[in-house]
Amino acid sequence: MHSYKPEQSQPPSIQEPWNKGKTLGQKRPLKLKEIWGIRIRLELEGNSRELAMFNLAIDSKLRGCDLMSIRVRDIAHGKTVQSRALVVQQKTNRTVQFEITKDTRNSLVSWIKKRGLTGGDFLFPGRSSAQTHLTTRQYARIVDRWVKSIGLDACDYGTHTMRRTKPTLIYRRTGNLRAVQLLLGHSKLDSTIRYLGVEVDDALELAEGTEV
Repeated sequence: MHSYKPEQSQPPSIQEPWNKGKTLGQKRPLKLKEIWGIRIRLELEGNSRELAMFNLAIDSKLRGCDLMSIRVRDIAHGKTVQSRALVVQQKTNRTVQFEITKDTRNSLVSWIKKRGLTGGDFLFPGRSSAQTHLTTRQYARIVDRWVKSIGLDACDYGTHTMRRTKPTLIYRRTGNLRAVQLLLGHSKLDSTIRYLGVEVDDALELAEGTEV
């Protein structure tokens, strides 16, 4: 007689966490030379979609979900890209206004024309249809590729890098936290201070400049 041995159940597969290998916490903003490094590479590649995406991400200071949800009509009237735009943020339901600089407008016009987009289309459509847009996960992979292209460690950067970059530059030049608060659409100034990490950065700069 054969002794009965119950079948051993296979252990459940463990899904790899999305943030494996990532540095948690605040993502670093880009420096001015790094912005131009990425921009020049995209121009040399002739990558009109990602050049428009990169420029608008810097100008708009939007979260990834809001940036990917933009439709052509949100930033353009007919064939003309406007110098300012309004977007309702999904997270807070607050309206935020942002500037669209000349270089960004030019790159957007080139992309819209190349893809043949119209007012109701998503500005950054998915591969299958202009009626779907790129996901935030796809956007995150694109941002990783951008920072890696100029030799940065992708673990230290992410989609919030794009949101933080211009506000950080503005604060460094002006010290005007209230202006940055309005640009980011924060309801409280404390949120802006924490988001930029300005107190920590200022303290480190003071320490670095002090010899003992």
